[in-house]
Amino acid sequence: MSQLIVRAGEPDAQGLIAAVTPASAGWQYVGFEAYRLTAGGRLSRPTEGNEACLVLLSGRADVRAGDRTFAGIGERMSVFGGGAPYSVYVPAGSQYEVTALTDLELAVCLAPGTGVYPPRLIAPEDAGEERRGHGSMSRRVVNILPEQAEAESLLVVEVHTRGGNWSSYPPHKHDRDDLPHESYLEETYYHRVNPPQGFVVQRVYNDDLSLDETMAVPDRSVVLVPEGYHPVSAPPGYDSYYLNVMAGPRRTWVFRSDPRHEWLTAPPPAE
Repeated sequence: MSQLIVRAGEPDAQGLIAAVTPASAGWQYVGFEAYRLTAGGRLSRPTEGNEACLVLLSGRADVRAGDRTFAGIGERMSVFGGGAPYSVYVPAGSQYEVTALTDLELAVCLAPGTGVYPPRLIAPEDAGEERRGHGSMSRRVVNILPEQAEAESLLVVEVHTRGGNWSSYPPHKHDRDDLPHESYLEETYYHRVNPPQGFVVQRVYNDDLSLDETMAVPDRSVVLVPEGYHPVSAPPGYDSYYLNVMAGPRRTWVFRSDPRHEWLTAPPPAE
């Protein structure tokens, strides 16, 4: 099995089903955890040297972050149910506690921080939505924690792609600290597939093809993108959802398209 895939397991005592740390990924900045809690379940963790973005993928919960409490948040019962999620920003050096009011799927996005910004709620109306691409490259993007929003390191976005379409496409990369041309950002993809017996296809490759992996990715798997281009294909009949977490030495997303496929960025001809 590819070293770039982390497959989810059964929930442990805390509800953890998948985890990525900088040490396990062999990089420096991004951490990611996925949890599944049953109603009444509770998760309490310190952030220590990381800031965190808690994304309620599905379900409702009470969330305490530092000295703030956000009660009864969450609306959608599935990532495929439409609408943006509720999320909570938690600064480094703080503590958070999540109490599930229904069955809950929770993502914990992590990157280095010092505790500059206070805890805050990111409601669905605070998350900007946009349509990207055209034709079979169409997808819906929800900017949960974009670079315009206050955070020290984290960038968090979710992407919805209908079956038969491609996303993170045309292929692009962000693996060089070479601003203003390109930024270095490590990245994780947390994939959900609907119906769940399906899969998506993700390729991760660099310019000289010293890294070149094409993976059939099942539901609730994490794909690591340490470098290179990383397009995703949703097979016909299976809708794709993924949550991206990015972080690097500078908090900006500046990518470079694969020059061999850059022609695809041109707008479609007028009818």
